[in-house]
Amino acid sequence: MTFELLNSDLLLVLFAALLGGFIVMFSIPPIVSVAKAKNLIEKFGIRKIHKKEVPSLGGIAIFMGVILSTILSTNGYSFDVLKYIIASIMIMFFIGLKDDIMIISARKKFVLQIIAALILIFLGDIRITNFQGLFYITEINYALSVITTIFLIAIIINSFNFIDGIDGLASGIAFISSVFFGIWFYLSGHIQYAVLCFALAGSLVSFFYYNVFGKKNKLFMGDSGSLIIGTILSVATIQFIEFNNFRGTFYIYGAPAVAFGVLSVPMIDLLRVFFIRIMNGRSPFKPDNSHLHHCLLRINKVHLTVTLITIFINIIFIGAAVGLSMAEINVNISFGLLLLGGLLGSSIPYFMLPRQKKIIFKYLYSRLKDVASLFY
Repeated sequence: MTFELLNSDLLLVLFAALLGGFIVMFSIPPIVSVAKAKNLIEKFGIRKIHKKEVPSLGGIAIFMGVILSTILSTNGYSFDVLKYIIASIMIMFFIGLKDDIMIISARKKFVLQIIAALILIFLGDIRITNFQGLFYITEINYALSVITTIFLIAIIINSFNFIDGIDGLASGIAFISSVFFGIWFYLSGHIQYAVLCFALAGSLVSFFYYNVFGKKNKLFMGDSGSLIIGTILSVATIQFIEFNNFRGTFYIYGAPAVAFGVLSVPMIDLLRVFFIRIMNGRSPFKPDNSHLHHCLLRINKVHLTVTLITIFINIIFIGAAVGLSMAEINVNISFGLLLLGGLLGSSIPYFMLPRQKKIIFKYLYSRLKDVASLFY
């Protein structure tokens, strides 16, 4: 690759980020105006943590920013799979938009997530074909490849849907993740995917500004936004793992573990919340306030502080994952360390809450009584 070509590629990637940011920046004010005029705003509820009603149609701006900037910035590049990626994004966008306005069941959303995943798998051939030693598995057959990919896409989409609970959290985590993947795609020569990731990153910067600091034009991304983000990052995750099946330029050792580290906060929070709900005898899909950001908010009421702390934690996990990869630590050990550290670390705020302390002390007291009874 010549310097001139490298420079041209870099300009395209930067153009995608800037264009996405400008589209979102200038589209949000009219979206907010229309939403308020038509009363399309987020209603108060038991689990709502905001003091005023805010439009939740930020996904419209993100959708336009990502799609338009990606199409324009990949002009001249062979990116046939883009049409299938866009088709999947559109499905997620419209089902999310309907949920933001009318509310639909989790079952319907899940079915459409599966449909979007099948489009990516069967038409775009975007799928996991090799575990690269994770769980001591390498190459897998087609059936297991399809099942694994559907599971991974669903997990990533729902994990970002779950963490979209406070200002700037989902967009901040997604920005860090998309920048990481985008840089790697650019350095390894996969410019089309670099453009897609930076189109998302640029769009999220402008959204973050309005979501966190906006007053008159403040808005939420809604399901339409979080489902789009999850879809794009699931594609980026799968291709990141697949492109590292063979040693090449900027090869990443233990790519599955590194990808998990990049998405550690949303994925670990999803696993932790599911575990807590099941242990309490509730459906894992029934909403509650046991998410990491809910626990942190009860310790510190400032949304931005909680968001920045969570983003910083995610960056630490990315650094740890990359460090383990550079040291060529076994992928199973790396994955295990990241998972265990994430589960333990994310549980600390939950058990710092007064009610949880009482439960813990009551449990310990009862166990001590059982032990003491053995000596009498």
